[in-house]
Amino acid sequence: MSSLARGRVPDPAPVRRRDRRGRGLRGPLLPTDVPGYRTRAQRFDELVLDSVERLEKRWSRQLDGTEFAVEDVPPSNPAPWERGGVPLGRYFPADAGLPARVVVYRRPVESRALDVADLGELVRDVVVEQVAHLLGKAPEDVDPEYGDGH
Repeated sequence: MSSLARGRVPDPAPVRRRDRRGRGLRGPLLPTDVPGYRTRAQRFDELVLDSVERLEKRWSRQLDGTEFAVEDVPPSNPAPWERGGVPLGRYFPADAGLPARVVVYRRPVESRALDVADLGELVRDVVVEQVAHLLGKAPEDVDPEYGDGH
């Protein structure tokens, strides 16, 4: 006789576990407040933000409304003025209601850096160069420390 015929309720479907051994989801390997917790891309974003904040202290009025962004790689169609190499960053002037934009390309910059300290200096220099294009000034005028680390 089946279990239904005796008036018993059949056993519910087996419970699915979150993983094979039933331990559940694991917690983070590192605490969120240590530097190793952030990804390489997040650390790169912070370097760009630090560089922008440094420049905004001096050029806040001129940089008002300018957008700063990080992209992994530049688009495959280079601008007409870009010859001989992969750009590390680009400045896009304000156009048709869009604000001026400065974009830093993470992978090309990372590939040229020798170490973490060099990466920070290179990011700063790329941001300064693009802001110099935006302001129509020499990079040395935008940031007196431009090129000191190289």
